[in-house]
Amino acid sequence: MVRNKKIVVVMPAYNAAKTLITTYREIPFDIIDEVLLVDDASTDETKIIAAELNVTVIVHPKNLGYGGNQKTCYNAALKANADIIIMLHPDYQYTPKLISAMAYLLESGEFDIVLGSRILGGKAIAGGMPRYKYLFNRILTLLQNTLMRAKLSEYHTGYRAYTRKVLETIPFQKNSDDFVFDNEFLSQAIFADFRIAEITCPTRYFKEASSINFARSTKYGIGCLKNALLFRLHKMGIYKSKLFSSLTIMSNV
Repeated sequence: MVRNKKIVVVMPAYNAAKTLITTYREIPFDIIDEVLLVDDASTDETKIIAAELNVTVIVHPKNLGYGGNQKTCYNAALKANADIIIMLHPDYQYTPKLISAMAYLLESGEFDIVLGSRILGGKAIAGGMPRYKYLFNRILTLLQNTLMRAKLSEYHTGYRAYTRKVLETIPFQKNSDDFVFDNEFLSQAIFADFRIAEITCPTRYFKEASSINFARSTKYGIGCLKNALLFRLHKMGIYKSKLFSSLTIMSNV
């Protein structure tokens, strides 16, 4: 715990057998109370390896997608009475060594969300990020910042930490089961005026690290732009989006 705050790490896993142990070994267990791993019907030995570690393992009988996996992760974390929830991908693309910094930023009470940004350090491409992904990232982030009146360095990191209040407020169960889940969630968090911090996170791309192909990246990018546009139209009162409507109702209660 960190000052009586229960810290839970959630790991949305799919075919992570080759990288799970490496990732696990760098988790700072001096402050972490529990690790929850959700295996999204992997076809490798992810669940077998996870069962040998000091983690709580949940296995999906069928693949529910990246967003569907996170929904199970967050519901399980809330059920475990977590105060701070940190999502760590078990593919070792993001270093677990930043978990402590993220947890303490949330524990301070100054922030509600912490994002591990691959862009802040200025070495994303040197770390192996494909140039087309870097270009997409920068263009999408510029457009999203413009439409949502925000100033984030990137919207597309998978390294995130939330307070319990965030997960209890955002209606994430209604979000997509696909990769755009992350972006929908962040758009909703900005809409709800949650305080967001970013820290520099080294980029690590290698063969075993998960990465979506060009076609799925394009689909994801279109989804991100749609979310940002719906955000602006909803704010202007031109179109009411179900993505944000329940948040408006909550803020009025």
